[in-house]
Amino acid sequence: MIGPKEKRERALGERLNLKGERCASPKCAAVRKPYAPGMHGPNVRRRRNVSEFGTQLKEKQKFKVSYGIDERNLRQIFLRASKAKGSSALKIVEFLERRLDNVVYRLGFAPSRNAARQLIVQGHIAVNKQRVRSPGYMVKPGDIVHARAGSEATGALARRKEILKKFEPPAWLHLDPEKLEGKVLSPPDEPSPFEANMVVESFSK
Repeated sequence: MIGPKEKRERALGERLNLKGERCASPKCAAVRKPYAPGMHGPNVRRRRNVSEFGTQLKEKQKFKVSYGIDERNLRQIFLRASKAKGSSALKIVEFLERRLDNVVYRLGFAPSRNAARQLIVQGHIAVNKQRVRSPGYMVKPGDIVHARAGSEATGALARRKEILKKFEPPAWLHLDPEKLEGKVLSPPDEPSPFEANMVVESFSK
């Protein structure tokens, strides 16, 4: 049965990894049914053309759903990005990637960003030996992100240890699977599958 998270992916036409490993498998609803919910097959097309506003709204929604943030969070990130040096669109992606919940997910400690947020809120994650309960905490190069002492044996993290032996994080992160520890090596340079410039255009009006 397709759940609400997978329906959101189909509506936006993207794999957003909302269901963890399932999204990387052939079971992913966005793969099995690559058309919007409510349509009766892949050959049925919506009749209306999408306006520029509609396109911007859809791209914003992709970022919000994928990273688990709301409109206020995304606007704050845009405002911070607009004050930083360089491309605002690239900075938006960088700041989203530097969120602690995303880093925990990218390190493989959790199968999805939602699961990563739960680990953080429940107090299982520390940065530089200090417990951090804010999923939106912004990491920086040199930071050590790790499971807190005593949390390594908790169900969610213990189940990840075997997976982490073969897990490869992005190049800007270093992973020590035995210690359940990761280090931020550099600012993230992840290419985004979404159009961050649409977010800039939307909030700039």
